[in-house]
Amino acid sequence: MESITKNRQPVEVLRRIVARAYGEAEVPEGEDFATELGEGYFNVAYRLVLRSGRQVVLKIAPPREVEVMTCERGAMRTELAALELLRSRTSAPVPEVDFADTTHELVDADWFVMPLIEGDSLSALEESEDVPVAVTAGLRRDLGVLNRGINEAVGVRFGPLLGDGFATWRECFAAMMEDILGDGERAGLDLGVEYDVVRAVVDGHLDALDEVTEPRLVEWDLWPGNVLVRDGRIVALIDHERALWGDPLIEAGFNGMDLPDFGDPTPFIEGYGLEFVTPEMARRRWLYSIYLVLLMTIETHYRQYPDDGPYEWAKGLLADLLAE
Repeated sequence: MESITKNRQPVEVLRRIVARAYGEAEVPEGEDFATELGEGYFNVAYRLVLRSGRQVVLKIAPPREVEVMTCERGAMRTELAALELLRSRTSAPVPEVDFADTTHELVDADWFVMPLIEGDSLSALEESEDVPVAVTAGLRRDLGVLNRGINEAVGVRFGPLLGDGFATWRECFAAMMEDILGDGERAGLDLGVEYDVVRAVVDGHLDALDEVTEPRLVEWDLWPGNVLVRDGRIVALIDHERALWGDPLIEAGFNGMDLPDFGDPTPFIEGYGLEFVTPEMARRRWLYSIYLVLLMTIETHYRQYPDDGPYEWAKGLLADLLAE
């Protein structure tokens, strides 16, 4: 996906990055050692072939001068913290970090490199006519099992992995909601409904969050596009910049409970082991869906996608949720 947040770099800079991360002996010859990976929406990512033939992935955060949404500030440092937590406290398959640089000496942004993990995204498999539905449903079930394991990690406070956080989930989510609405208002973006109407609707249901008393490690953005599959099994989970301490019910695998466009959540729910949904849980999930479609709507302004399709689609989802 094309986005102004993608911090593309010339070959000369990529060479210097390789030298810093892997040493001069691994700096490739020629100019065809770097290939941009185009599936992401936020960071730019390159597949790099080192002189030894080893293949790695480089991720670079957005340029310093590009304005991002409040929740995306420092996103790469959040991802690095998330990767460390996932490796040390869960059995989730995530890449190792070979080298991370937050000095901004070579590039005007944070960057890191990790081993390339070969595989197809689960979303690509679901879109393929050659892969049976039973196979992709089984992979979604496996993803539910993995996601449950991630959520078993318990934190001290709710909110960002880096920073002070909040004593309660209600405070945390209310702050997240106000941040995203504030981003939209500053951009002057039309949601199809007044911002204060959204605030009033959300405020009327925040009490449903009070039963969440334990901060759990949540990925939030673990949709099929961030799940790599090889030989019929999940081999890696990628893109962890939205991780936080919160309510597991906010996880992407549950999105289909309110948003049919995100696919049938049944296999994920079965793998996760969620046996029932109370009315309070349903209200919480509905609030999380509102937050998600608000973010999807508002990010179209900040990323300046090449057409209005994502904006119109997300705005329509918001209208449907609020109509409930």
